[in-house]
Amino acid sequence: MTGVGGMSVVAATVCAGAALWLTGGPGHGARRARLVCAGGGAAGTGPPSPPSSPWKRALRTGERLRRLHGTRGEWWALVAGAVVGLLGASVVPVVLGAFGVPLVRRVRRAGAARRARERRAAAVIALCGALAGEVRAGRQPGEALLGAARDSGGLGDVQASVLAAARFGGDVPGALTEAARRPGAEGLLGLAACWRVAVDRGAGLAAGLDRLEGALRAERDQRADLRAQLAGARSTAVLLAGLPALGLLLGTALGADPLHVVLHTGAGLGCLLVGGVLEGVGLWWALRIVRGAEDG
Repeated sequence: MTGVGGMSVVAATVCAGAALWLTGGPGHGARRARLVCAGGGAAGTGPPSPPSSPWKRALRTGERLRRLHGTRGEWWALVAGAVVGLLGASVVPVVLGAFGVPLVRRVRRAGAARRARERRAAAVIALCGALAGEVRAGRQPGEALLGAARDSGGLGDVQASVLAAARFGGDVPGALTEAARRPGAEGLLGLAACWRVAVDRGAGLAAGLDRLEGALRAERDQRADLRAQLAGARSTAVLLAGLPALGLLLGTALGADPLHVVLHTGAGLGCLLVGGVLEGVGLWWALRIVRGAEDG
């Protein structure tokens, strides 16, 4: 009888828990009362909104960190210097991190300018292809330029002036030449030449645009292939530049306390100064060679 009574108690507990779960939990009535008192009306009949998942909070935090890195990524140099300064009980890493902020900002801006230049070059190629299609479809050059520029975005922030020249009979080649001064938009010089030849001599604009698009596309592919071949040299230079930090980590793991030696002794500070200068010059020289090969 005792076993039967115990099983009855367990069954009653399970049933009560299931009933509470189906009705929205033990605090569901209290939540409804608080909603009615706060809102002055009937509460919603739907189930309460579940709390935000920890994964969602982690994703939001990661998104904030990504945006911070994308907008103010150079300040991580100061953060890293502060962390190393705390570990080594010295202000020298903090000062070096502060000096590294403008250098990292310059590198980040150079990368952003390079990506913008590549996007602008791709947009010019798309503009040439779209314009050739519009002209081949039977539209007049001015009307074709209006449609192609809107579809491809190859004119960028100077689109208004070029389209105004095309719409009102202005100097379209001159406007294209002016627009070609932007980095990455040099292909617009070829477009201006094709336009001038087609208008002045009556040559086929579509054929010239096809040849121009093929030349620009081949040049872009050649540059991308060269960059891929030089990626190994660039990665090797960056890896060699990070070897001193790896040496410090290994020394710390072996119990040698290299941070104290480097930051709190005269010989260590001298080695840090000379090594930092040589490291910076070597990295700059290696990347300069790679960049010269890319530009050449």
